[in-house]
Amino acid sequence: MKAQRAVAHRPPRVRARTTSIAAFVVLAALIPTTASSAPGTRETAVELPYVCTLPSGPLAATVRITAEFPERAGAGEAFAPSGVTTSVRLPEEAVADLAARGAGEVRAATRLEVGVAQGTATAKATWRGGAEPAALPESGPLTLVSKGEVPSVAGRGDGDLTFTAGGLSIDLALDATGPAATDPASTASAAATGVAGPGPGSLTVDCTLAEDAPGQGLLATVPVGEGGSPGPGGSPSPSQGTGESGQSGSPDPEARGDGEDGRADGSPEVLETAPGAAPDRDDVPPCRYDEQTPPTDVSLNAYVTGYANVTKMDGAAYLPPSCLLIEQGLPVDGPPDPEHIIFDTVSWANFHYQGRKRTPPFPSTFLSFDFAPVKTTMVLEQTGPIRIDSRIKLRLSDFTTVTDTYVRAPLVAHVTELEVNGTPLDVGPDCRTETSLTSVDPDPANHPGDHLVLYGRGEQLIGQEATGYLLLSGGTLSGETAIPAFTGCGTADGEDLDRLLTASVSGPGNHIKQVQGQTCAIAAPVFPTPETPGQCTPDLQPYEIPVAER
Repeated sequence: MKAQRAVAHRPPRVRARTTSIAAFVVLAALIPTTASSAPGTRETAVELPYVCTLPSGPLAATVRITAEFPERAGAGEAFAPSGVTTSVRLPEEAVADLAARGAGEVRAATRLEVGVAQGTATAKATWRGGAEPAALPESGPLTLVSKGEVPSVAGRGDGDLTFTAGGLSIDLALDATGPAATDPASTASAAATGVAGPGPGSLTVDCTLAEDAPGQGLLATVPVGEGGSPGPGGSPSPSQGTGESGQSGSPDPEARGDGEDGRADGSPEVLETAPGAAPDRDDVPPCRYDEQTPPTDVSLNAYVTGYANVTKMDGAAYLPPSCLLIEQGLPVDGPPDPEHIIFDTVSWANFHYQGRKRTPPFPSTFLSFDFAPVKTTMVLEQTGPIRIDSRIKLRLSDFTTVTDTYVRAPLVAHVTELEVNGTPLDVGPDCRTETSLTSVDPDPANHPGDHLVLYGRGEQLIGQEATGYLLLSGGTLSGETAIPAFTGCGTADGEDLDRLLTASVSGPGNHIKQVQGQTCAIAAPVFPTPETPGQCTPDLQPYEIPVAER
């Protein structure tokens, strides 16, 4: 196999999450969704006063946080708040500040630091979210509505687990009015990031919880085990412990407690991903290069898996582990920025299943119109290459790196089997969506056409482990898509099923969450040893099979 040749100029990689910043490793992204809310949850909505620092000085702002928490959790049971929305209302003076910088529209990403406490033991988490582009109002306040996934949490013993809001950072990408405000390099990662580029550039607004905030920022209380009890009527109640501000949403360094090892005995645990069991290798398709698809010196392969919501069905479809073959791009200089060194990369990827650019078939079962069981088998097929745009920003003041990655994937959903209320229906060989799954692209002028857009962010503080999504080490990506109408469903002598599937499935607002595993670098494979985590199997397949997250 050509893949086994050695490449002298490319030394073996260490674990990608601990790469040196000096290496400027090119990071990238992949594909993603969230499942519908489970029973036994309750929604919390808290409005809190904040003080935000803008160029003109500190200004009062209002932050409304909504989320769904479980009514109760077992000791050691991991759960993640769902439906998390952070709405930030900035005053008219803040709008004037942004307009003075030449902005006509802003794209925002939020980072809310959340303290998690159980008794006197504490941990920390970061709730991240992205907002749709918002035009600056001619008068009055500006409201930014941010949504995103949050880390899972597990109480280590019995007792109430409390969640308390802390510091809030808002990364703003500022766009001038008009389509010529930005160029391709600066807009590839503009949405939900703080990317500087031509035009007004970027701004990070840091906000602190006001001293008179009700409940000192308490968001919710979740009883854990036998010892916890909810507040009156199941609503949040005051807590004995409040976590401090953190930097990221992973166990290290974020889930810190009071002990010598960074965690007090019995303190809550913050998990970047929910626990689960990886499939056996015998249950996943092969993921290797072959004579028809030979590797190059920059070839990677990885498994991806996840969930995709079907809003009309009030459920989620499970995408089993699928093979992705990736050609990693080389970094080029990004736009000038006095505070950062910026690199941009473009990588390309393809699904690989039985020699075709598609996923394996996957079954899904839903209740159509809330009563009729519908069982389908589907395949996602590429109509073009998957493009991966990544921007790496190295902050000169502290050498922190932030990598924002956008994946643009033209994918048609092909239905191969359909069963309604136990009766098989012949969908024919060409039952599929009319066009690709479609997302709102942050840069439509430079990326026209129908495609799915997924986003991931990776962060690394100097001397600490990286968190979030990195192309080499993987992680979670997410996005939202519209499912187009179906066409070609049925047979010439049978029933036309286009309208049935369109009415049952098609529509906007379908969230996707996908997990990519650690990549295998074909030209410089890292095999498992007692001291080194494995990245490649002996036959150069990805060693890690990721676990889907809801």
